[in-house]
Amino acid sequence: MIARTLLSALLGRVRAGRIELVEPDGRRALGPPDAELQATIHVHDPSFWRSLLRGSRGLGESYAAGAWDCDDLVRLVRIAAREVTRLDRLRAPLASLRNRLTRVPRNSRAGARRHIGAHYDLGNELFALFLDDTMTYSCGIFENGETSLREAQEAKLDLVCRKLELRPDDHLVEIGSGWGSLALHAAGNYGCRVTTATISPAQLELATARVREAGLEDRVDVVLRDYRDLRGRHSKLASIEMIEAVGWQYFDTFFARCSRLLEPDGLMLVQAITIDDAAYEIEKGARSFANELIFPGGCLPSQEVIRHATDRVTDMRILDVEDITASYPQTLRHWRENWLAAAGQAERLGADRRFRRLFELYFAWSEGGFTERRIQDVQVLFAKPAYRGSRVNMERETASKSAAGPREASLASASRPPGPST
Repeated sequence: MIARTLLSALLGRVRAGRIELVEPDGRRALGPPDAELQATIHVHDPSFWRSLLRGSRGLGESYAAGAWDCDDLVRLVRIAAREVTRLDRLRAPLASLRNRLTRVPRNSRAGARRHIGAHYDLGNELFALFLDDTMTYSCGIFENGETSLREAQEAKLDLVCRKLELRPDDHLVEIGSGWGSLALHAAGNYGCRVTTATISPAQLELATARVREAGLEDRVDVVLRDYRDLRGRHSKLASIEMIEAVGWQYFDTFFARCSRLLEPDGLMLVQAITIDDAAYEIEKGARSFANELIFPGGCLPSQEVIRHATDRVTDMRILDVEDITASYPQTLRHWRENWLAAAGQAERLGADRRFRRLFELYFAWSEGGFTERRIQDVQVLFAKPAYRGSRVNMERETASKSAAGPREASLASASRPPGPST
């Protein structure tokens, strides 16, 4: 097979780890024998080799189809992440050309509804199989190895509320409701009003029911609305891991709308999965496993992209950046373990073997990416010009800047002073 011969030669150049390939006619090892990371791939079908020609999407499709297995998917992804980082300089010129010539899906209002529906409308019961009771689908905050998934998610929700300095007289607008966990926490524990927006009918249904069950209808409104169609002025704004679904063509639109939704002294917190600044242009237009098979139309911003968009189209300044990446591998490990343990229930809900394997790989893929910091998760706190800050946030800002690494500190310090609103 030509594909096997060519790809075997390319894989023979692996330096970031050792991969053993086991096939019916024998086995071969690629990479340094003393490598820190080692994984074994069992090839069940020769279509595995052809799938590699289609990059990560092909690899994902062939895994879902059962063409191959691996003794440690996370370790395999970590090897791949290190190899890709090493090759980024060679990939950059081709990526620039591809981004100019390739037609990529756009998250217009209709496109966003279609793309979000492809993932979030799969069924609330299906997501409940791997999420904790709060139904929070984003990175938790783990204090240690003994922290449960629910405790980690509650810690994250409370951290968001404290950073926003929520009070009973606040009106919080949330872009990206999920299943209502932040709205319920903010209204139930801090007494504020919340308007939370989603474009997923399935999420709307469950979030509305949870608000009703909690007796918070007088404080929480769940609306089916695109962020571009939100109106009014609010004292606080939160968006937790929703920006990844905005699309690179609309980052300016997103931040401009957020700025217009805030009072002159308002605060905004965005929790964002980001990609390394140097890899953003390389990956933003790629047709990958993640944005083709899991999150159609998705695109990870970089921290530099967030800063530049804020500078261009808003009068906000960045107060604080906290990197919470270290907690994501644990979050994903819990989700993957829950998913595998609930295979029978997932099947009864209509998730066939292909779908279950696809999500298993998605969790492992993400865990490996966060472990190697190919992707990160950050909480960015923004302020409008009239915000003067509480003692809590001033102390937090000082502590964050003194403890931040070069990337976090540079993003915060590079934000310009507030200027005229656009």
